[in-house]
Amino acid sequence: MDYEYEESANRQRALQGYAILERTSQSLARSEQAALETERIGTEVLSELESQRESLLRTRQRLEDADEELSQARRVLNSMYKNIIANKIILCLIIILEMAILGGSLYHKLS
Repeated sequence: MDYEYEESANRQRALQGYAILERTSQSLARSEQAALETERIGTEVLSELESQRESLLRTRQRLEDADEELSQARRVLNSMYKNIIANKIILCLIIILEMAILGGSLYHKLS
């Protein structure tokens, strides 16, 4: 009777061990599935980040180009402004010279 009881207990322990092994296998399978899903999501995120990085680099280059063009436009406008000031000064000097000539002519005729 002890033999049957011991055999039954061993069988029960073996069944419990098998059940534990089965649960552990299922848990490992779920963990592996979760790891694969995490890897897939990570790959998608990396791909999206790479795309965004390329977009940011293109945007940065366009901004640098625009900045260079603005600097060039600023230089052109400053040059135009200096030319306008020089032209106004020359025009004022011509007007003053003409007034001096006119004044000299009037003084010469009236004297």
